[in-house]
Amino acid sequence: MTIALVPTMGALHEGHLDLVRRAQELADDVVVSIFVNPTQFGANEDFDKYPRTLEADRAMLEPFGATVFAPSVDEVYPEGFDLFASIRSWASTQPTTTFEGATRPEHFEGVLTVVCRLFEMVQPDVVVFGQKDAQQVFLIGKLIEQAFPQIRLEVVPTNREPDGLARSSRNRYLSAEERTHALVLSRALINMSLRLMSATSTGEAIAEARASVEAEPEVRLDYLDIVDPHDFTPVNEQFRGPATAVVAAWVGSTRLIDTINLVIN
Repeated sequence: MTIALVPTMGALHEGHLDLVRRAQELADDVVVSIFVNPTQFGANEDFDKYPRTLEADRAMLEPFGATVFAPSVDEVYPEGFDLFASIRSWASTQPTTTFEGATRPEHFEGVLTVVCRLFEMVQPDVVVFGQKDAQQVFLIGKLIEQAFPQIRLEVVPTNREPDGLARSSRNRYLSAEERTHALVLSRALINMSLRLMSATSTGEAIAEARASVEAEPEVRLDYLDIVDPHDFTPVNEQFRGPATAVVAAWVGSTRLIDTINLVIN
């Protein structure tokens, strides 16, 4: 029997179900972990108010026949467990302090630590993540490559609302007006991709996309850039080939991220 693991923090939506569907295609058994990981939240972040909807999540997963794994904090981090001992040294060699890591110090140490623990507890053959968390997926790919080569990483494209907004558990925080403003994120990435298909330089395309986000009411840009998918560093004007565009912004008091893959000709 092969096992596919879909790690989540619950508050499931259609994007999560895409991951479950793909997991069913890849393995005999699917395990969906539901664990709001305290080590990846900063002091001023939304850990306490992060939506916890375990019973609704179980009902949503029931038609798939997936195994729900909802461990307690004490199970994942037993007494005496050094939260970051297994990952801190390795993480220091990776791009964990840029983009998401710059805004959320130690966020990725927490993410990578819990991923290691889930791998140890579930022993999966394949693990399925969504593309939207692009930097997280990059780092987990490197972790698997170096420490868990027996595990296959499968990345599923971002699931979007009909109007283009990337699905997120945090979308439920948005008011109707804020949700309309939030559409600027996906529009900026798509328009930037289209501009790069013409004679627009990389720097100009990025500057135009940033300006479009900053012009939107109630939206405060954190970052918007294009990175080399091989090392997650910003591309320069000479870069050509497949790349990843990333953006993060606060819409009202809600922080959202998005990403798309594009090609620089």
